[in-house]
Amino acid sequence: MNTMVVEVDGESLTIEDVILVACHNELAELAESARKKIHKSRNVVESAISAGRTVYGVNTGFGSLANVSISADDVAKLQVNIIRSHSAGVGPPFSKEIVRAIMLLRANALAKGYSGVRIEIIETLLQMLNRGVIPVVPQQGSVGASGDLAPLAHMVLVMMGEGMAYYGDDKGDGKTALMVAGIDPIILQAKEGVALINGTQPMTAVGLLAVHDAMTLVHDASVAAAMSLEALKGTRVAFDERIHAIRAHEGQQDVAKALRAILKDSEINQSHADCGKVQDAYSLRCIPQILGASLDTIRYVRSVLETEINSATDNPLVFPEGGDILSGGNFHGQPIALVMDFLTIALSEIGNVSERRINRLVDPALSDLPPFLTKESGLESGMMIAQYTAAALVSENKSLSHPASVDSIPTSAGQEDHVSMGTIAARKAMMVLENVKNIIAIEYMCAAQGLDLLSPLKPSDSLARAHAAIRERVPVLEDDRALSPDIMQIRELMDSGDIVSAVEAVAGSLFDE
Repeated sequence: MNTMVVEVDGESLTIEDVILVACHNELAELAESARKKIHKSRNVVESAISAGRTVYGVNTGFGSLANVSISADDVAKLQVNIIRSHSAGVGPPFSKEIVRAIMLLRANALAKGYSGVRIEIIETLLQMLNRGVIPVVPQQGSVGASGDLAPLAHMVLVMMGEGMAYYGDDKGDGKTALMVAGIDPIILQAKEGVALINGTQPMTAVGLLAVHDAMTLVHDASVAAAMSLEALKGTRVAFDERIHAIRAHEGQQDVAKALRAILKDSEINQSHADCGKVQDAYSLRCIPQILGASLDTIRYVRSVLETEINSATDNPLVFPEGGDILSGGNFHGQPIALVMDFLTIALSEIGNVSERRINRLVDPALSDLPPFLTKESGLESGMMIAQYTAAALVSENKSLSHPASVDSIPTSAGQEDHVSMGTIAARKAMMVLENVKNIIAIEYMCAAQGLDLLSPLKPSDSLARAHAAIRERVPVLEDDRALSPDIMQIRELMDSGDIVSAVEAVAGSLFDE
């Protein structure tokens, strides 16, 4: 297998690049085109110090201490102190994948050439990435302005040979991890500590992984919804292209198109062609409108994150052309906070409507299938409690969908009097994403059982492939058994993409992304 190398130049990083490095351990290297820009911005910082200029975060304190001057002899110590003092995170650590994304994103932001750091700083971050030294970064402690200070400080601690890190499967002190990997700890100089921790990379990293998985989830949600419609003998009329052309939301049209491809031709559909049913319940009839709106939202969130990953987000910023060092607020996480809350709501709704279809599948009054999808109801409970689990997850998602971005608690003695809570918003989005994956897995499980109960009638070719993929891992429910293992087996199939791949082998690509 050829190893890919992602170039870090501050301008052209893509979400796909981040996934390759964060989740697939591909290599990253500093682009030659970025080196001149980095040198120029560093020269501005060093010239400012030599000239005795007062520059925030270089020879002043931080936050509400910005008016405190720092002597030339203490400029380097100031940078070390900010890392140690800001390493105040708590709670479970971020996954290695998220931390790898954070490291890549921070390196890319510094490579833009507006941060005033030495090249060695960026190269150390990339060496750690490439050699598998991954800092242990607690999830909690950021309010999302001035950037994600606490999480990023824990990352930089390891760069200094302090803190805790993973190296391979081992977890230990950062100094040892660097030594074993053959990486020299950095010795921070003027501006470099504040440059490393002023930024939105943790919230953005979580958001990137969430929005990437959310796009994959839309594929599974579409297939599971189509399987439920087939098991419930729903009509295809609501997916007619003409209906969606005159309400031209892109996501709605794309989902309707995908459903038409998935549901093309089936014995089940032909069996009720003349049944007289005019229309289905909203959870079936409005799949394109509901899921399509979430798809549009996911695409919008993705576009915002694509802008953020190639942005300079620290403070102050260095502009080499005029020799200026300007204090601003690019570290403020508001753009990410708002879209992460939006993503959470969009994901929550995918789960919400999925649970309604699950409920229809297990209720004989709504499905014309045996109660709770078992032939021996009463003696057996079948999939009764699977719907309870889906309902519990949906309810939990409703609580998590309250937007974090509407909150703000002033920090730093009132200097930072409005903060974004962007990292909390991103973490909530990831939690809801995981819940919805499990809800869709339950829908797959119930819909597949529904198809079995309609045998010998056959579903569409695409859905027959999806059903077969599930049945390779999860046998038909003949007698009551623990369902959690079945749900987890289907989750694994979703994570591997096997169900969607089986469908697309017949129906073609469901979505362009």
